[in-house]
Amino acid sequence: MNKLIAIVALAAASTLAIAGGVYTATDHHRSGTHGDHMSGDHHGMTDGTTHAMLTGKPGDPAKVTRTIEVAMNDSMRFTPDTLKFKEGETVRFVVRNEGKIRHEMVIGTMGDLKAHGDMMRTDPTMRHNAAGTISLAPGESGELIWEFGKAADLDFACLVPGHLEAGMTGKIRVN
Repeated sequence: MNKLIAIVALAAASTLAIAGGVYTATDHHRSGTHGDHMSGDHHGMTDGTTHAMLTGKPGDPAKVTRTIEVAMNDSMRFTPDTLKFKEGETVRFVVRNEGKIRHEMVIGTMGDLKAHGDMMRTDPTMRHNAAGTISLAPGESGELIWEFGKAADLDFACLVPGHLEAGMTGKIRVN
């Protein structure tokens, strides 16, 4: 049992590379609402990682080249669920939670999303406050501005426990 506790503690204390930055589990514990998503707060974030160059980074609102509306719903789906961008393109995502439960949109690689989803299951009350993420209560809308990095196949998903497993994912192609 002590070994299991040590493993869980180590996993919670370790950093994860996801959605354009490296952050620790403690960065998530600032719960809240629409205002605590990707608002330029980079607490716990570092720049310059290979992962960040792959997925992108927080975008400059003055450099937005287009706006994409994304809806999330309780059918565990995003609309649209397939997106294409050019290297270096800065996009404004206007995200709406049309459901009756909390949903998130987190940009990253599927490996990173699954690893972070595992961490979310240990603390389902976590709220994201890192680059490339938005967490919305039922009926809320918000914006996520993202500058995509190098050509890559990326993903986005809802990391509320059980949602990724239910298929709440989408694909991003950057070329």
